[in-house]
Amino acid sequence: MRFLRRSTTDTAAEEPETTDAVDVGGKAFTPGKGKATPKRRDAEAKKRGPVAPPPTTMREAMKRNKELRKANPQTKEDRRAAAKARREAMMRGDDKALLPRDRGPVKAYVRDLVDSRRNLLGLFMPLAIVVFLALLVPLPQVQSYITLLCTAMLLVMAIEGFVNGRKIAKLVREKFPKEAVNGRSIGWYAFVRASQIRKLRVPKPRLKPGDPIPN
Repeated sequence: MRFLRRSTTDTAAEEPETTDAVDVGGKAFTPGKGKATPKRRDAEAKKRGPVAPPPTTMREAMKRNKELRKANPQTKEDRRAAAKARREAMMRGDDKALLPRDRGPVKAYVRDLVDSRRNLLGLFMPLAIVVFLALLVPLPQVQSYITLLCTAMLLVMAIEGFVNGRKIAKLVREKFPKEAVNGRSIGWYAFVRASQIRKLRVPKPRLKPGDPIPN
């Protein structure tokens, strides 16, 4: 006797479409893509393209800078104006424009302490010029006297810088008791500041010799 049965065509039509999920041990499992998913930084680097190697010669560096200037629409006058603005902000003592070594209220207080005093260290650079000129004098006796005098002044300057550094470090600790003050670092900073000619100090002195230190 022949039984009625569905045709293979109907059976295939009723079968659901296969998906990527496979039932393994009662749990859905999606087979892998066959390769690892690239990291975000790798994908972004691929979009940007390969990174150019650093220049090996001065000519290559100058050529690359020229290409960057062409890609950047900023004109030469704009760059000069920006550099001038940064220089003026630095000379004013704007904390954002200063170098990291000069930033912070502690360093500003040290500069005020140094600028409000007259120091022999301020003659350091002029003294170096005198020593250089003394070497050009053809008289050995004059050279000996000038060398001896300069050596004595350098010794006095060194003693003065050491003493002032200790005093300034003590005043800084009293002014900023919550700050971790390194005495050597503060003393050296004060020494370098005092050894510079007043007009060449960066930032410019806010106080004149003899002015009181603001609170």
